[in-house]
Amino acid sequence: MSLAGKNILITGGAQGIGRGLAERFLVEGARVMIADIDEEAGRETERELQAAGEVRFFQADVASEEEVGSLVAQTLHTFGGLDVLINNAGIMIRRPLTELSLAEWNRVLAVNLSGAFLCARACAPALRQTKGALLNIASTRALMSEADTESYAASKGGLLALTHALAVSLGPQVRVNCISPGWIDVSGWAKKSVRVQEKLSEADHAQHPAGRVGTPDDIASLAVFLCRPENSFITGQNFVVDGGMTRKMIYVA
Repeated sequence: MSLAGKNILITGGAQGIGRGLAERFLVEGARVMIADIDEEAGRETERELQAAGEVRFFQADVASEEEVGSLVAQTLHTFGGLDVLINNAGIMIRRPLTELSLAEWNRVLAVNLSGAFLCARACAPALRQTKGALLNIASTRALMSEADTESYAASKGGLLALTHALAVSLGPQVRVNCISPGWIDVSGWAKKSVRVQEKLSEADHAQHPAGRVGTPDDIASLAVFLCRPENSFITGQNFVVDGGMTRKMIYVA
C-alpha cells in the first residue's frame, strides 16, 4: 500500500537521519512536517525539499511541553490529520562522568526521551483516528557503549522501553516500533553552513560485516516499510540497523 497522501511529522527533521527520512517520505508521496530547534537548518531543508513534495517546517524544542503542543496543533491545522509520528530529535553531550553536570544529564534526557513522550502523548488522539504509526529513532548506544556517554546511552535505552510501553498502551489502533541505527554517516545531510563531508577510511568500512558505514537512506528504507499500513502486525519491536556491528566479536590481538 502506498504512503501517498499520508501526513508525517518528523522531529529533528532538518539535518542528518531526520532529513533523510523527510526526503524518502516525500518521494513516497507523503506530506511532511519537519520539526527542529535549528531554524536555519529547518528553513533551508524546507526550501530545498519543496520540489519533492509538500513539506513544512515548524521550529520547536521537543523538550518543551508548550512548544510540542503548538507543533502538533499546527501540524493538524496544516494537514488536517496525522498518520505517522517519527521521534527522531536527539542530542549528545559527551563528557567524563565526574564532569557531567546534572543540568547536562537532564537536558539530554529531556530532549531524547521526554521529548518523545511529549510528542507521543500529544499525537496519540490523532494517530488513533487514522490507525497510524509511531516510530522512535534510538541508537545501538542503547545496547553497547563507548566511554563518557552515560546520558545519551540512558536516554536511548529509555526509548526502547518507551517503545514497547506505547505499543501496548496505544494498540491496536496505533502500532509503535523503534529503529536503532549504528554508525551512520550524516555529514552530507548537515546544513550548508557547517556541512563538511566526512572522509571515511577503508578500515571504517571494513570493520562492518556489511562492508560499509551506513547512510540515512538505510534508516529511511526501514522506516518506510514499518510505516506502511500493510505491515500493521509489526509492533513493539526494536530493529537494529548497524551493518552487523553489534553481532561482531572483537578481540584485541
